[in-house]
Amino acid sequence: MSDTIIQESPRLTDACFLDEIIRAGDSFVHEIKQGQFVRIVDLEGNQAVDTLFYNAHNYADRYSAQDTIRAQANIYLTTGTRLISTQRNTLLTIVADTCGRHDTLGGACSTESNMVRYDIEKRSMHACRQSFLKGALTWSASTGRDLDKRDLTANINFFMNVPVTPAGKLTFEDGVSDAGKYVELRADMDVLIVISNCPQLNNPCNAYNPTPARVLIWNA
Repeated sequence: MSDTIIQESPRLTDACFLDEIIRAGDSFVHEIKQGQFVRIVDLEGNQAVDTLFYNAHNYADRYSAQDTIRAQANIYLTTGTRLISTQRNTLLTIVADTCGRHDTLGGACSTESNMVRYDIEKRSMHACRQSFLKGALTWSASTGRDLDKRDLTANINFFMNVPVTPAGKLTFEDGVSDAGKYVELRADMDVLIVISNCPQLNNPCNAYNPTPARVLIWNA
């Protein structure tokens, strides 16, 4: 299925309590309390924002692509999608979406996948798994909570276009987002969000030009 549901948010930007710009290649980590809302904005268009979600009280209970796809019978994420955890909890629900398609199959780029997918000389290029790990280790150091390489599993690629062919093959295509498009989620429990704003230079999804993203959080 590929249905999309475009839905604007009623929340005003000047009412949020956190408003942060994430440069391309940088990471962002923050706890979101139950009932709070988080919005991720594609500032310049077609920027993949790789994102991990965890139960804030048990990092072993984290976002599950398989359970999310099964629960909604749709391989794409959009308004109304419940993000399901490995222990079958609803972490968050997408309550607004002005892009209409987000990927949860393509995974995060890594130095290894850059070599396999593009060229062996691409190994030195920065990748999302490095940004995820940097964010996780920085969070662990500042909070004393253990979050490391072992916890980097299934992620969502917000604003990324990864069509699936009838034969089941993933294809990485030009993005379908545009400047100012956003996705907004309500936390259905206390969650930890870990973002890598993708630095990928070899993928047409971001027109080979990584750009900043914006994150805003509102109270319930």
